[in-house]
Amino acid sequence: MSEPTEQEGASGPAPPVRRPAEPPVRRPALSPSRAADFKQCPLLYRFRAIDRLPEPSSTAQVRGSIVHAALEQLYALPAAQRVPETAVSLVAPAWERVVTEQPSLTEDIDAELRAEMLDQARALVSGYYRLEDPTRFEPQSCEQRVEVELADGTLLRGFIDRIDVAPTGELRVVDYKTGKAPPEARALAEFKAMFQMKFYAVALLRAHGVLATRLRLLYLADGQVLDYAPDLDELQRFEKTLMAIWRAIQTAGASGDFRPSQSRLCNWCAHQSLCPAFGGTPPPYPGWPEALDDGDPDSVLRAEPAA
Repeated sequence: MSEPTEQEGASGPAPPVRRPAEPPVRRPALSPSRAADFKQCPLLYRFRAIDRLPEPSSTAQVRGSIVHAALEQLYALPAAQRVPETAVSLVAPAWERVVTEQPSLTEDIDAELRAEMLDQARALVSGYYRLEDPTRFEPQSCEQRVEVELADGTLLRGFIDRIDVAPTGELRVVDYKTGKAPPEARALAEFKAMFQMKFYAVALLRAHGVLATRLRLLYLADGQVLDYAPDLDELQRFEKTLMAIWRAIQTAGASGDFRPSQSRLCNWCAHQSLCPAFGGTPPPYPGWPEALDDGDPDSVLRAEPAA
């Protein structure tokens, strides 16, 4: 009997080399935030979704991420344990989770600002109990990722803060808002928030064939609840709007013609220095990507900018 070769080893043929699996290619998709960006300013969409230009994170965004993480963990507990004291105790671990998952968000925050932000987050979490009692119901899911392809091929992708289902089957979509819009932009902020909620309602309708009977926005900073009941015809019309937005994005993507659209929201834009409307020059267009992780950034930065 011949001696085993180096490749075979003493116990028989060497096992095949297992190469790491290639990550699946994710098709470009439409999220609520990116759809709103394109409606607001096509060039802003390009900067955020295609060029992926960095933007400074605000304390409001980081604070929102902390509050969302704490509330997600709260609903992972048995209902009887979801008391205010427990919710507040989850804020510090939520900070550590945000730091671990997205360290760049908090790298410039010193100890004094960190303490201030944690106190603000605790106040928001405590204020949540003025709006709902989380010990009295069981949500179907929290931080639910949704992805669905519409009839024309438009791919919707996003994350839903919470989905509730009543014993009788009615479905409620809930979103937490932790930031405050300036008075002059409040109406627009609420319009964008409801645009987001209708987006989720369409995604759930097409993914599961269930009509959301209520869309609920919880404004933790203001202590307000905004409820809206969409009907099927309205969501079908909104679905066509999303299809039209995606077609316009694809047309712009093929040509690279993402034009700026000036409005009062330019005052909060981080990219004015690159915008032709303000004398800037955009970077060379990199071309429409074959794969684009265009999931909802609110899964990380849960509080939207002020406007």
